[in-house]
Amino acid sequence: MKIKPGKYKHFKGDIVEVAGTALHSESLEEFVLYKHLTGKHVRKKHFWVRPIKMFMEKVMVDGKKIERFKKEE
Repeated sequence: MKIKPGKYKHFKGDIVEVAGTALHSESLEEFVLYKHLTGKHVRKKHFWVRPIKMFMEKVMVDGKKIERFKKEE
């Protein structure tokens, strides 16, 4: 799976900036590295990681499947 750096919108409304991907040192599982630009986590100055499969998955909202994170154009 391929994730491009840039801004993404979380399905709950927050905007995050993806810096790139990283590999777990033991399992080699791929993670997305990002930071919050809006929302309650923006004051924290650290990066967040999420498994790439979870970052790209669809979630159920009001009976419809939508992207968890959508690339901002």
